[in-house]
Amino acid sequence: KVQQQQIHAVDDCLAVEEPLEIKIEWGEVIQRQQKSISITMRTPGHDFELAIGFLFTEGIIRSLDEVTDVAYCPTACKKTNNQNVVLVCLAPTTKVDLNRLERHFYTSSSCGVCGKASIEALQMNNLPPLPNTQPIFSSSIVHQLPNFLEQTQQVFSHTGGLHAAALFAPSGKLHLVREDVGRHNAVDKLIGAAFQAQLLPLHDYAILVSGRASFELIQKSLMAGIPILAAVGAPSSLAVQLAEAHNMTVLGFVRQQRFNIYTGAWRIEVGD
Repeated sequence: KVQQQQIHAVDDCLAVEEPLEIKIEWGEVIQRQQKSISITMRTPGHDFELAIGFLFTEGIIRSLDEVTDVAYCPTACKKTNNQNVVLVCLAPTTKVDLNRLERHFYTSSSCGVCGKASIEALQMNNLPPLPNTQPIFSSSIVHQLPNFLEQTQQVFSHTGGLHAAALFAPSGKLHLVREDVGRHNAVDKLIGAAFQAQLLPLHDYAILVSGRASFELIQKSLMAGIPILAAVGAPSSLAVQLAEAHNMTVLGFVRQQRFNIYTGAWRIEVGD
């Protein structure tokens, strides 16, 4: 005898997803210009870090001295929530590459971007080299990183719908964590926070991402000088190629007391 199924109406918590437009203002005092350079779907919160992190990882800004102000755009359309438009004001002396602004920003997929166009665009960014020394992470610390991250994901624990990026020292100490509906946004927020705190380059840390390791996550981490990227999921083939070409360590499937090493195995100290 088959029991009749019942449907119950209950409230549920959902992760918020809203568009964020990133605009820049630049030029001499008497010849200021504004331009919208990106619209991304994100979880509201740490929006200024997201904007700054995006501009840095795209190679548009290099130092904190180039930024004079970050604010929600006061001239946003009345039909648009002005907290969905961020304006980053650059110093009059900051040189802006209009060709870079005009180029087609990466079209993201679930495994990142790929192909000749992405490699050519990446070469424009002049990725900084990574050091051939520290850090060295023990395998026992790597095994603990997902647990450390889970304990800090406040929104994820309520919704189950957010990605996270976290910055760890070799001791396992958590320094920064950011969440967002987009993997790339979480990383940009994290790097933006480190940029504003003048912590870059992040040569002494590893970054842990809650999803897969895509090409763009490797690129963003390299721009910030992060030598180790660990992912709960798998890396893409182009992500591994990029990491290997730049002396970066990539770990995948970091969960359930195991992980794979795809590049840079010398930075991982395997215990007994």
